[in-house]
Amino acid sequence: MGSQLKGTLKKIKDTGTITIGHRDCSIPFSFLDSSPTPVGYSQALALEVVVEALKKELEIPDLQVRYNLVTSQTRIPLVQNGTVDLECGSTTNTVERQQQVAFSVGVFEVGTRLLTKVRDGGEPAYKDFSDLAGKNVVTTAGTTSERLLKAMNADKQMKMNVISAKDHGEAFNMLESGRAVAMMMDDALLAGEIARAKKPSGWVITGTPQSHEIYGFMMRKGDDDFKTAVDKALTRAFASGEVHKLYDMWFQQPIRPKGVNLQFPMSDELKQLLAHPTDRAADEKRS
Repeated sequence: MGSQLKGTLKKIKDTGTITIGHRDCSIPFSFLDSSPTPVGYSQALALEVVVEALKKELEIPDLQVRYNLVTSQTRIPLVQNGTVDLECGSTTNTVERQQQVAFSVGVFEVGTRLLTKVRDGGEPAYKDFSDLAGKNVVTTAGTTSERLLKAMNADKQMKMNVISAKDHGEAFNMLESGRAVAMMMDDALLAGEIARAKKPSGWVITGTPQSHEIYGFMMRKGDDDFKTAVDKALTRAFASGEVHKLYDMWFQQPIRPKGVNLQFPMSDELKQLLAHPTDRAADEKRS
């Protein structure tokens, strides 16, 4: 079998190792807690679904997994240059990114919204994007939220001070410390930030979704055999219901680091995505 392999599959077979790209604070998708091994929904799909399938397909029962930390800004280059074989975090599949890397079938669907404080009466401090004119608003550098927020600021002349943090954790720290009044990001990631807040009940997700985005796992472009293997493994997990167990574990049960239940039910859009897997980009889907 080894002589027929090429690309990433041959690399994995020859070395007995696969390198998975992970994030350090994309709760609950891919993050570090007390252990040096990343955890989360995306990491569980990678390890329990994709890696297990590759062990059987490549006949490597003791396949070793190496982890490589990536950020919003380094994740694409590290996939392109071969450092990372499979990036499993919270990366939106877009038409623009598809020019640089390949994406698996979608593993999650989100909307880009706002996180803000809860006022004494239980209302959001800022209900929607229109309330943020002239305010400090934070997001994460290198994300689609950053691009959307800057475009909105320019188009509507809102005079927001858009702060681009290096990662989601830093963005939320700026919000929690009062350096920003709202944080724009994918709703599921905002729920993850609430889970690590000093006072989770003091925060609320609000605002009209500015986009609907599909997350996928990134791979090197042009490696069709590896992409097929990854997609088959994920599609099987969707059809068998295994993915629903993983979803329940990370979105409907108490999770680390503080044992907070995100109480984030599966959306109808995600149910449709899992029932009808696609690797189309989120922005292509709407066209």
